[in-house]
Amino acid sequence: MIRLLIADDENLLRLALAALLELEGDLEVVAQAENGATAIQLAAEHEPDVVLLDLEMPGPDFSGIDGIDTASSILAARPSQAIILLTRHARPGVLKRALRAGVRGFVSKSIEPARLATVIADVHGGARYIDSEISTAAMIDDCPLSDRELDVLRQTANGLSVREISVELHLAAGTVRNYLSSAMQKTGTSARHEAARTARERGWL
Repeated sequence: MIRLLIADDENLLRLALAALLELEGDLEVVAQAENGATAIQLAAEHEPDVVLLDLEMPGPDFSGIDGIDTASSILAARPSQAIILLTRHARPGVLKRALRAGVRGFVSKSIEPARLATVIADVHGGARYIDSEISTAAMIDDCPLSDRELDVLRQTANGLSVREISVELHLAAGTVRNYLSSAMQKTGTSARHEAARTARERGWL
């Protein structure tokens, strides 16, 4: 049996997904979580074979933690953990970040349960899986922002000040301001929070 942990803040969807997957055979849902913090705790407690995480799942205090942040924390403790991200939106901007974090699967929530069960088995066996729509969108992604510009905008979207961003990313405050200024210019915005919002709406974050 492949042991699963499912984490999604939508209770109805999570419960339905758990029930449907267990009908596919050879899959056992050993734990469920409604936020990232709980998912991290349960992953350490149950050591599942595969973790299914909602990409847009907020933290317990709605601080902005998402599935990738949660995955990074789980992988820091268990580097070999197989993780699949589920999302409603094929946002190409997050694909590179997810793969860099060590996520092995990236699928749409519109996937059929039988197909998802196959993906789970493949990922458990060591393979990687990226939804074809997401991979196609990533190939034509027109994001003009550099990785560092995306990093500072991501921290801005999480509510951090320039000083806090400089500490988090180990950069000088002046360097952070330069990245933010460049990002604002490229997004055609006049404030860093507006630039972060624009980047998120475009699917770059």
